[in-house]
Amino acid sequence: MPKKIEISHKTIIFTVLFLILLAFLYFIRDIILQFFVALLIMTILNPLVVRLSKFKIPRAVSILVVYILMLGVIGVAFAGIIPPLADQTTTFVNNLPEYIENLAVPNIVIEPVINQLFSALGELPTQAAKATISIFSNLVNVLLVLIFAFYLLLSRSKQDEQLEVLFGKERSKKIVNIIDTLEIKLGGWARGQLTLMFLVGFITYIGLRLLGIPYALPLAILAGLLEIVPYVGPIIAAIPAVIIGFSISTLIGIAATALAFLIQQLENYLIVPKIMAKSVGVSPIVILLALTIGFKIAGAMGGLISVPVFITLQVFAKEYIDSK
Repeated sequence: MPKKIEISHKTIIFTVLFLILLAFLYFIRDIILQFFVALLIMTILNPLVVRLSKFKIPRAVSILVVYILMLGVIGVAFAGIIPPLADQTTTFVNNLPEYIENLAVPNIVIEPVINQLFSALGELPTQAAKATISIFSNLVNVLLVLIFAFYLLLSRSKQDEQLEVLFGKERSKKIVNIIDTLEIKLGGWARGQLTLMFLVGFITYIGLRLLGIPYALPLAILAGLLEIVPYVGPIIAAIPAVIIGFSISTLIGIAATALAFLIQQLENYLIVPKIMAKSVGVSPIVILLALTIGFKIAGAMGGLISVPVFITLQVFAKEYIDSK
C-alpha cells in the first residue's frame, strides 16, 4: 500500500520563514562581516582598555586613547614602510627575470615566467586605479567597523547587567560564560598571531640584511604575512630570498636557505610555544582547511576571518555538547 505523507501548514510556514531568514542573512552578509571583525577588534583591545580603566580613567576615554595609540602606530608604520616597500617591490619585480636567468634555468621555464611578469606590469596602471577606488570605498566600511568596535568596548563593562535584564539571571550567566570564553580564545589567538607575524618578519629582515640580500623589507613583510598559513606559508615566503641568494652566489643561496630553516626551527621550538602558550590551541591542519574554505567563500577577507569564525563555532559547539 502506498504511504501518504501529510505536511502541516505549520511546517510550510516554518520552512518559508526559514528560507526568508537565510535570504535576509545573505542580503546583510557585509554587515554581519563588519560586526564580526568589530567583535574581533574588541577582543584584542579590551585587555588594554581594562588596564587603563584601573587608573580611574573613564572607559570611553580609555577606548579613545587605545584607538589613538593603535591608529598612530599603524600610521607611523605605513609612513615609514610603504615608500621603500613600493620602491623595492617594483625593482624586485623588474629584476626577477634576470635573477631567474642567473640560475641557469632552461628557457622553457624562464619564458612563461617573464611573459607573465611583463603582462602583470602592463596592467599595473589599471590595477592601481582600481585599488585607489577600492581603498576610498572601503574607508566607510573601516569607519563602521571601528564604530561597532567602540560601542562593543563601551558596553562590555555593563554587559552582565544588560544580559540579565534581557534573558534573566540563569540564562545570562551561560551567555556571559560563552562571551568570556570567546574573548579569551579569540583575543588570545589574534594577539599571539600578530606578535608571531611581527617577530618572524623582524627576524627575517635582520637575517637578510646581515647576508646582504637585497629587497629585505618586502621579503620580510611577505614572510610575516604568510606566517598565518602553517607549513606552506614559510616555504613560499623563503623561495624569493633563496632565488636571489643563488643568483648572487652559491654561498649566499645556501646561507639564505639555512636562514629560512633556522627561522622555522626557532618558530617551532621557541617562538610559538612562548607566544601561543596562553592562546587557543588550533590544529595546523584545521587552520589550513579553514583558510582554504574562507578564501573560497569570501576571498582575502574570508581567509582573514576564517580561523576566528572556526574558533567561534568551536566554542558554541562545545557549549552545546556540554549542555547536553
